[in-house]
Amino acid sequence: MPMMRARMTGSDDQVRTMLNLIDSMDGIHSIEEVDDLMPHLDDWDSSSAGLSDLRGPKVHEIELDLANNSTAGRVQREMESLAFDLDMLVEISDNDEA
Repeated sequence: MPMMRARMTGSDDQVRTMLNLIDSMDGIHSIEEVDDLMPHLDDWDSSSAGLSDLRGPKVHEIELDLANNSTAGRVQREMESLAFDLDMLVEISDNDEA
């Protein structure tokens, strides 16, 4: 069963719209949002110390278990198309690239 990973940069509403699209497609066995495992630390003497990191768009990472490679191609095309329409960034990789 193919696995696809996607990193999306956008508002909560944009990401929710993308997840709704994915959820509505046939051949999706599961969708799981995974936490960012990389710590983001500010140095106390950094020029950005104390600035809020909530002002820009958030990054969301998801993992998809898919029925087959045909489904993976269809999901990727639909995600890229919707990302263009929503003016958001989506980076997609499959299990072979990880």
